[in-house]
Amino acid sequence: MRPVFRLIATLAGVACFSSAAFGQAYPTKPIKAVVPFAAGSATDQIGRAFAQKMSETLGQPIVVDNKAGVNGMLGADVVAKSAPDGYTILIGTNSTNAALKSLMKKLPYDQDTAFTPVGYMGSVPLIMAVNNDVPAKTLKELVDMAKAKPTHVTFASASTSQLVSTEMMAGMADIQLTNVPYKSGPAAMTDLIGGQVNMFSADFAVMLPQVKAGKVRGLAVTSAKRSAAVPELPTVNEALGLKDYELIAYFAVYAPAGTPADIVTKLNQAVNAAANSKEVQDKFAGIGFAVQPGTPDDLAKRGALETAKWAKAIKDAKIEAQ
Repeated sequence: MRPVFRLIATLAGVACFSSAAFGQAYPTKPIKAVVPFAAGSATDQIGRAFAQKMSETLGQPIVVDNKAGVNGMLGADVVAKSAPDGYTILIGTNSTNAALKSLMKKLPYDQDTAFTPVGYMGSVPLIMAVNNDVPAKTLKELVDMAKAKPTHVTFASASTSQLVSTEMMAGMADIQLTNVPYKSGPAAMTDLIGGQVNMFSADFAVMLPQVKAGKVRGLAVTSAKRSAAVPELPTVNEALGLKDYELIAYFAVYAPAGTPADIVTKLNQAVNAAANSKEVQDKFAGIGFAVQPGTPDDLAKRGALETAKWAKAIKDAKIEAQ
């Protein structure tokens, strides 16, 4: 029987070695990063920059796959239903991982349990702007226009941040605006410049270049403090004499629920390395991008707080679930 026992022991040792080697080998092939918004959006720009730096850490290419639609829901659903093996990740946002739960009557996945938090990327404020032909030169003048003609002023939105930031302002200013939904931020921007809509509230990555180029007129920023990138624009609070208005868009990496802890750890290290890189920080410094590297547990806690925060914002703005 001794040869048999020796054979069993040998096979067991080989199995343990193979298992350990497999765990150490991840990743052994390209990783797909699903961006749930269109090419050219802030999520896309930031996601691609992080993907490039993460691939350097992980030693494998990270291929960005844009799956836009329904405020990020379509792309998030793809990841929620993917194999939890570390080869499909989500470049998530406050839309996909905090607000959709309150904006949709029913999601095709459970927002609270469908994803494994990986790592926080950073946040950016938004700029409220109008078409150059709109007579309002300040946000206060735009509010006065809307009060004079309720529902006459139109605004574009292609994401939760864009929708809620405007509706939240409208609610606090006691005005009624008409929303024109778009599939992508760049498409909404094109129509703002062309005059098909009066107003658009979008992140700095999409809006600031157009404001700087004089193609649209910036009115205010949605952060609590003025931005160094565009210090001449007041905050919404300053412009309207409010105290509690603030809305920030954020970005984070998620994996499907059930992804092994060791894989999540490797991905988290790659996210943090990208966030800490001078290249990424310099690239997005001009759009007010603020990084805050941390653990997956940090992101989980942030997600719970953000979900509650967005639920309140959506309720206060009187936005009905679709």
